[in-house]
Amino acid sequence: MTKIEIIETRAAGDEHQVVTFSRPNGGARDYRRKPCKTCPWRRDAAGEFPAEAFRHSARTAYDMAIPVFSCHSGGTYKPATCAGFLMRGADHNLSVRLAYHRGEIGNDLDDNGLALFDSYREMAIANGVDPDDPTIKPCR
Repeated sequence: MTKIEIIETRAAGDEHQVVTFSRPNGGARDYRRKPCKTCPWRRDAAGEFPAEAFRHSARTAYDMAIPVFSCHSGGTYKPATCAGFLMRGADHNLSVRLAYHRGEIGNDLDDNGLALFDSYREMAIANGVDPDDPTIKPCR
């Protein structure tokens, strides 16, 4: 199990939360290779999570962002970067760019033929975030 340190937990509706964590001393970066069944980046999974979760996580898609969008199915027990995020929302994320450079993320991602949202902003809006919401304005 990857050791993590929980930095912040924010409620996102009655049954969801967004957890921000770090890996002490850097740690190995685990990542998913394919989107999971309810991956929020999947167009057919829109509505699985409340809009508030997308507002909380928007900062992962800001230019030169440090936090990454993690796979919800791994939670804090088996944390991993989300495959959908890596394929569609991480181009401008500094942590992800550095992980690619260090060889921590390979060229082994597969969308499994699934229709994914093209950007974080598009995904957030499809999940109920107002297009004029200030939290998604800086999203790339």
